[in-house]
Formats: sequence, structure tokens, C-alpha cells
Amino acid sequence: METLSKHTSERSWRADKLSQLGSSIFSEVSEWRLEALQSGRHIIDLSIGSPDLGPSVEIRESLSQEALKEENYTYPGTRGSAEFRGQSAAWMKHRFGVEVDSETELLSLMGSQDGLSHLAQAVCNPGDIAIVPNPGYPIYSGALAIAGVTPWYLPLKEENEFLPDLDDIPEEIWTKATFILLNFPGNPIAVRADLAFFAKLVGLAKKWNVLVVHDLAYSEMGFDGYRPVSVLQVPGAREIAVEFHSFSKSFNMAGCRIGFVAGNADAVGALRELKSNIDFGIFKPIQAAAIYALEQAMAYSEEEDGVASLYQQRRDILVASLAEAGWNVPKPEATMFLWARLPEGFRNSSAPWSSRRFARELLLATGVAVIPGDAFGSEGEGYVRIALVQEEAALQEAAQRIGKFIREHSESLHVKDLE
Repeated sequence: METLSKHTSERSWRADKLSQLGSSIFSEVSEWRLEALQSGRHIIDLSIGSPDLGPSVEIRESLSQEALKEENYTYPGTRGSAEFRGQSAAWMKHRFGVEVDSETELLSLMGSQDGLSHLAQAVCNPGDIAIVPNPGYPIYSGALAIAGVTPWYLPLKEENEFLPDLDDIPEEIWTKATFILLNFPGNPIAVRADLAFFAKLVGLAKKWNVLVVHDLAYSEMGFDGYRPVSVLQVPGAREIAVEFHSFSKSFNMAGCRIGFVAGNADAVGALRELKSNIDFGIFKPIQAAAIYALEQAMAYSEEEDGVASLYQQRRDILVASLAEAGWNVPKPEATMFLWARLPEGFRNSSAPWSSRRFARELLLATGVAVIPGDAFGSEGEGYVRIALVQEEAALQEAAQRIGKFIREHSESLHVKDLE
């Protein structure tokens, strides 16, 4: 009995694979935030990409009305209602000119992350290889760890304008990979890919029989006239690709947890089969509100660009304010994030700062919270991600605090002579 008790007391109930999920930095930033609060700092949180506004009044009214109906409290069904899937397919046709079969090629999700986190378990076997971007959203590699799939990291480098070089993927990897996952425009980097890039990607995927997985969560957040494109617009892409869509960013419905995946029927069917053993679908009133959101979006003229104008204005204000404060950050062409290389003095000093040190000391000194780039992969070292999730006055105040922080440290940083 003593031996058994000793064994039990020393046993860990935490699976080893949890250490590979890569999201610990978000908990770490929360701890820094608490530390800053305890020291009296007023926090301006630009770390997590959660919209600070809610959906339109009409969407909320639709949700409220449906929530009062007694018949909406039965199990909703994993696939999603026929009405939701049909409206989602109609929106894909309206927005991208893409035809998808709402019965076999479209599945409702509890947000796009729900599908992204389960896809590898549905289409891969343990020991398979999947190609994912570096830097990339943490669930991309985290989902592989859960499924026992080996990641092969595709670097996104500034010298290539953060577009991956598909020709650099070795044939050995193409022959072994089950899928390649990309995200345009992306998180953390607002990379812009055109249809020519997607056509090349689809061609390579067909050559090697590799599933293309495209995360298009920011489809409605293009700026300066740019409208993100769908991989499914490439002729024949439905034979080899799936694409994830989200209502969280496009319609400020993050708390509702709804999205969908569309594309290759075999992959969509595999994910549907897996999820039928995990959950019972999305609350029917949320599906009804999402249907209404899509109807609203389809009624817009091209000049009425939904949430894009709000984030474009915030982008312009923050980028200009940071420049005035002494930190020149490129303007992203989409999404709700800035991807900012550390200021020169911090990068090129005799003792360069890491992204994590910069983010931590910035938060403790100024109350401005950002995410260090290495949270998204090794290629993110030397950068931070800044979310445009505060009102304009708060963004200007954040820039002023950051500018003061940079000036105060510039005196103590000894910049190396650069050739």
C-alpha cells in the first residue's frame, strides 16, 4: 500500500503533449499584466486579438428573438442547420464567386479555431507530416501536437515580404506531407497573397496529393481597396483544398463561437465525422444570427466594407502615432494587427533585447501590453504583435507611452556600428 500511495502521489496527470501547444506566452503576458496592475499601471491591452465592439444591433436583436423560442433548445446537430449551411454557401458565391455544395462541402464550426484544432485528428494519422507557417497562429502547430503529427515549418521572412517560398519545400517533404496550412491575410503577419500564388500552391498540392488548408478568418478586413481572395477561386481547388471562415472578426461575433469550413468533400466529411463524436453543434439562435449577418453582408455595396474601415482608421492612427514617437512600423494591408520589428536600438545594441524582454519591460514600465513575436514561432523573434483592439484615443496614448519608453532606454543602449 505504501508503494502504491507513493506512486500515486508522484504521478502527473498532465499529458506531455500539452507542453507543445505553444500558448503559454498568453498566460505569461496575463501574469505580466497583473504585475503591472499591482504596481499601479493603467493597462492598455493590445495583446489579444479580441474585437472590442459587438455585432450590429440588428444581429443582436435576431439572436435575442431566436433565443426566446422554446423549440431552439433541442440539440442543434453537428453539421449545422440546412439554413445556415445554405446561407454560408450563398455568401461564398456572392463574395468570391465560388460554388460549394452545402450538403457535402460545408460544415458549421464553433469558430474557425474549433475546426483548425480538430482537422489534423480527422485527416492525419499519428506520425504524419504537415506543413505549417513559421511564424503562425499557435493552434496550427498545437493541433499537430495533439494529433501526434510532425510539423514541418515553412519560414515567412521579411526579405521575401513574408510570403513563403513554395519552391524551397523539399520534395521529400511534399511526398510525406498530408496537408499544407497557410493563412492569407495572416495572424500574426498580414501577408497578402494573390490568385497567382494560390494557383501555384494548388498546382503543387495536386502534383504531390497534399491537402491545402487555408485559414481565411480575416476575409473582410482588407484595407485601401484590397479585398482578400479565396483559394477556392482557383479552378479545381475544391478537389484539393478546404478553407476556414470565421464570424468572430468579420462581424464582431467572437463570443458567439461560429464559423464554417468549405471545400474538399472528403476532408470536410472526415472533420464532420470526428466532430459528431465530440459535440452536438452550435446553439440554433447563434446560427440564426449568423445567417442574418451574412444577409446583411450580401446587401452591402462594395463601398460599405463592414469592419474594414474601422480597423483601417485605427491602423492609420497607430502607425502615424508610433512614427511620431520614433518607431517606424509598416502599415499592414489587412487584419487587426501590426507586426513590428523591435526598434533599432533594441535590435542592434551590444546586448540585443529579445522580443520577450521587450514586451515584458514595456508592459511593466508603461502598461501597454503586446505579444512577443516568438510566441508564434522561431521566425517571430525580433518582432512583436500589436492588436488594434482599442479606441483611437487609447491607441494614441499607447503610442506616446511607447515613445517615452524607447527614448528612456535609448540612452542606455549602445548601438553597434553597422556596416
